[in-house]
Amino acid sequence: MPREDRATWKSNYFLKIIQLLDDHPKCFIVGADNVGSKQMQQIRMSLRGKAVVLMGKNTMMHKAIRGHLENNPALEKLLPHIRGNVGFVFTKEDLTEIRDMLLANKVPAAARAGAIAPCEVTVPAQNTGLGPEKTSFFQALGITTKISRGTIEILNHGPILCGSLYPRCIIKMDLLDTGIGGITKLAL
Repeated sequence: MPREDRATWKSNYFLKIIQLLDDHPKCFIVGADNVGSKQMQQIRMSLRGKAVVLMGKNTMMHKAIRGHLENNPALEKLLPHIRGNVGFVFTKEDLTEIRDMLLANKVPAAARAGAIAPCEVTVPAQNTGLGPEKTSFFQALGITTKISRGTIEILNHGPILCGSLYPRCIIKMDLLDTGIGGITKLAL
């Protein structure tokens, strides 16, 4: 089946978003940063029959909503929230039920290069199992360590960094970020 041209695809997208806005009285705007295709597929499958997930370009979403404001002026409240990698979840069901289903599909993931820390990252005080040649790495991060039985031991439990330095440390240390301010795994 040949793919439709860009103009046809855009007009179909506008029709689809307007149809969904008319048919479904409730919607969420959800952030989709660091969500892979497999996870998105699982979310769509879990919501099937109860909600519709619609992703797309922000400018196209803005255009479609602005064009539909005369029919439904309340949609103007959505416009400031369409920033970054977002999508819509349209539903006729109870919002708390759909929200719980969305949160059930949230999984902890390891940091990737270029990622920005969603929260403060902490490292537990423990023996790392690394040899003494890696002490300079911990010193650069401001983590107090000592050499114990030929391996590096982290002395103080506490926050180490946040923001754009996040991936360097997390990838190097193979930490798993829970998304709620703690680390569940430290495998150096």
